[in-house]
Amino acid sequence: MIVSRIADMVRRFPRAIASESHAFWRSRPISKDTVLYESFAGNGALCNPEAIFRHLVDHADFAHLRHIWVLDASTAYAGFRSEFASHPRVTFVKRETARYWRAVATAGYLINNATFPPQFSKREGQIYLNTWHGTPLKRMGFDMPNGALESANTLRNFLAADFLLSANSHMTRQMYASAYKLDGLFEGTILEEGYPRIDRCFLSDVERSGVEADLAESGIHLAGRQLVVFAPTWRGASFSRPVDNLNEIMQQRSALAAKLDAKKWLVVVKLHQQAHRYTKHRPDLRGLVVSNSIPTNALLGIVDLLVTDFSSIFFDYLPREKPIVFFAPDAAEYSASRGLYVDLAELPGAVFTSVGRAATEVARLAAGMTAADKRRLRLGRARFCRWDDGRATERVVDAVFLGATSRTVHFRNTKPRLLLHIGGMKSNGITSAALNLLNEIDTNIYDVSVTYPSGKSVRHLFRTRSLNPNIRQIPRVGGMNGSKALHLRRHLRHFKTKVRDHLDEPWEAELWRTEWERCFGDAHFESLIDFSGYSPFWAMLMLHGRGKSRSIWLHNDMWADAHRTVDGRQFLKRNIFSLFTLYPFFDHLVSVSAALNEVNRARLETYVAAEKFEFASNCIDGETIRRLAAVSVAGPKTALSGGKKGGQTADPAARQTGADREPDLRWLNRRSKKISPVFVTIGRLSPEKNQARLIAAFASVHDAFPHSRLIIVGDGPLKEALARDIAGRGLTESVILAGQRANPFAILKRSDCFVLSSDYEGQPMVLLESAVLGVPAISVAFGSVGSVLPPGAITVTEQSVEALAGAMTTFATTPSRGYMLDASLYNRRAQREFELAVGLKQRPVSRG
Repeated sequence: MIVSRIADMVRRFPRAIASESHAFWRSRPISKDTVLYESFAGNGALCNPEAIFRHLVDHADFAHLRHIWVLDASTAYAGFRSEFASHPRVTFVKRETARYWRAVATAGYLINNATFPPQFSKREGQIYLNTWHGTPLKRMGFDMPNGALESANTLRNFLAADFLLSANSHMTRQMYASAYKLDGLFEGTILEEGYPRIDRCFLSDVERSGVEADLAESGIHLAGRQLVVFAPTWRGASFSRPVDNLNEIMQQRSALAAKLDAKKWLVVVKLHQQAHRYTKHRPDLRGLVVSNSIPTNALLGIVDLLVTDFSSIFFDYLPREKPIVFFAPDAAEYSASRGLYVDLAELPGAVFTSVGRAATEVARLAAGMTAADKRRLRLGRARFCRWDDGRATERVVDAVFLGATSRTVHFRNTKPRLLLHIGGMKSNGITSAALNLLNEIDTNIYDVSVTYPSGKSVRHLFRTRSLNPNIRQIPRVGGMNGSKALHLRRHLRHFKTKVRDHLDEPWEAELWRTEWERCFGDAHFESLIDFSGYSPFWAMLMLHGRGKSRSIWLHNDMWADAHRTVDGRQFLKRNIFSLFTLYPFFDHLVSVSAALNEVNRARLETYVAAEKFEFASNCIDGETIRRLAAVSVAGPKTALSGGKKGGQTADPAARQTGADREPDLRWLNRRSKKISPVFVTIGRLSPEKNQARLIAAFASVHDAFPHSRLIIVGDGPLKEALARDIAGRGLTESVILAGQRANPFAILKRSDCFVLSSDYEGQPMVLLESAVLGVPAISVAFGSVGSVLPPGAITVTEQSVEALAGAMTTFATTPSRGYMLDASLYNRRAQREFELAVGLKQRPVSRG
């Protein structure tokens, strides 16, 4: 254990040094005449950044500029390094080192064709040009599975950029506006001027000879032959971890070459940047695979025929109007799983799924193109490469460095913009309420974004719950910048519940301002909403965000929550009391019911002015509740001893044989008439839910109705204590601790009565869920219970064992029908309350 910790500290030390260096240099002046270039995370001096660099480096008008290139330590870039080793204004840094973070923090211009790391935050006075690295053919961003999480850092970089480069209107519309949902939020400028890197395809004779010499140095000798490049894209489920299918690719290369005269044609492979890593220990590929150090577009300038699949490289090759063959053995599967923005029939070349047919087409085109072939290429060029005339670099440089007029696109903001922080995305009531609300907000009226901490819980949740696809997700990745000493001071303030002081201290206000910019770039919103409501961190971040109004949700009796005690400890007290000191700086404090609003207003009057308190009922997903309720109760997750293998018992008694095992509740699907009534409660096993009172009340009911059952769905810190209580009362045959269930609605629907025994609640969603299914409900009285449903919809009794037992006994004697809630009508009212609560609409002025 000690050795492991020491090793972990040793691994972390270089990152800690780099982090401190970053923090220091962020406090130093910006060098306005320094340009930092990064391509593919330091994986070469390539793409648009390289084209821009070469235009600037020896141009007389830009002789005052210093240039810093981010390159890893690979010897593959030795040629580029040696070319500029003695240049007085060109230097190199390795990614994520102390020198790198100095350059990122102080360079006046930042040029990247992918993304800076999550720690990056553009400073005021820096100009950031993100060029990206190709016109999109494959689906990207939010259009991909798990796109919000996979693309979180990309979206963050785009929002920070002053300029985004677009090769064509298709890229602007399909990628930036739609796939990354920048339309309505991005504050910068889109330059639609073509791609600087494509300028390099238009080579002079001298430049062509230079590329051929570079190829020869890497083992590829043309010797007067024409060149075919086979350029497949990466394969696999993750861009950062593509599969290694090099052997398959090389076999396909051989098949293509077999149809050509080897004395006249040479076929080589150009791998995607992410897949090229697999050549590192393959010396047998020398002379067959193009080195990563050779710029792709310079290579395309000497290529005579291109074979590719779904790589966007063909867009760059189009301006030369030379033959293109699409070989995609998995075309149907790839198109269905990854998705394409361009129909296969619209591509500027024929598509083949077998290498034999592709090779035959290559041989046909090598012999000469037909008029139809040439027309297809011209149409493709007009659509995707209209501005690629060899002068795109000059126009982009003039726009960014000289402020020259250019072909630009600015996204218009026509709708009020909302940003909601919806918590840690754990499977709980707050997350359900947030997702329900988001599915009700009219995205035709509002531009809606949500933020949450990126993590495993998000991936797990989205396997079972969906989010309105019109909503923009901005997961928070990475951590705050700033020195360790400053963060220690910040944490000490939190420990002392003095977090409000951050508003008065310039150093801490700067920490929060830069964290906002790191997460959301230059974006601003009409309404900032901390829907989670339990995190001082997120509350402070919202207070420093760019927004016109700020709201925070109060999901419970917050004073009571602060004093909730578990095992003698008040776990929430520090966080909630810190929040109390921040409440005055919010415009709206929103409770989740009218009754709860009055409770919080009364209890927090010493902290916040009364007029800031509002309420908005939680929305409910009636459709999903009814759909899940119709599903049969599932079997246990783990095998249970005893009973018939794979079968189910007619009684729950024998199936609860250990607190760590999930009881088998499938008997509910075909319940014996003898087992009645079945009471159920759903909620976290924690003190405020007071399941102990319910168990005591049920014990009294069970004496009169020995075939009754109580199912307790949920998990929490009191599980073992409740199990001991049940055993002590001799109720292990009749009270079932069902644990946390993925689908509690199937259990709820098949029970006779729902019972709530909480000491306090915000807006108990389980009462609403019961009403959606028409299940009768009993609840003890607490502050907010009266505003959940109409009078008479719930049987409400005093907060005592005797009163609760009496209500349950009455139901057992004379079962009543449950109230049926119209979820659609209810949600329309709740949505109206939300708009009023956060100031999106004004309450009508009463006339008296």
